[in-house]
Amino acid sequence: MKCTRCKQGELTPDFLEPQLRSHACNHCGGDWLLVEDYVAWKENNPEFTVAEHADFEIEDTKHALLCPVTGMIMQKYHVSHDSEHKLDYSPQVGGIWMDRGEWTYLKLANLAGSLNRIFTDHWQQSIRSNSAKETFQEIYQEKFGEADYRKAREVRAWLQGHQSRADLRAYILAEDPYSAVR
Repeated sequence: MKCTRCKQGELTPDFLEPQLRSHACNHCGGDWLLVEDYVAWKENNPEFTVAEHADFEIEDTKHALLCPVTGMIMQKYHVSHDSEHKLDYSPQVGGIWMDRGEWTYLKLANLAGSLNRIFTDHWQQSIRSNSAKETFQEIYQEKFGEADYRKAREVRAWLQGHQSRADLRAYILAEDPYSAVR
């Protein structure tokens, strides 16, 4: 198979980890991995752990890639909410393209043991939700200032846990909470 990324190298049989089959590009260093091979490896290595640190360079292809098997455009999936990094996935064959360094990145981010979950709707929805939450936090912090935003969050947390929260909200929002006239 020709490399989907560099179009120059050949994808030759290799191993990402002992017993984890892949096809590595002999030119750019990327890896083509089938989810079925990953799942089989994971079943045989449930306690997979990673060294705490490794030196590596990571690449991330920004343009669309074609599946080396079908020739169809692969889908890009976010890896986590705090990273712009994406993996390329071919749903037709269940294949994952990892650019050079991405496997090491996944291991160091403690995601190598969850690789197949990254491509689920639940995982992707969680990333979108967390990203939206962070965006709103940044907006509120900029709008209110750091100290006022922190205080508003404290009051909000206190109010949400209070048994009389509806009455407290009415009191706080009332123009004159001591007047019977509205």
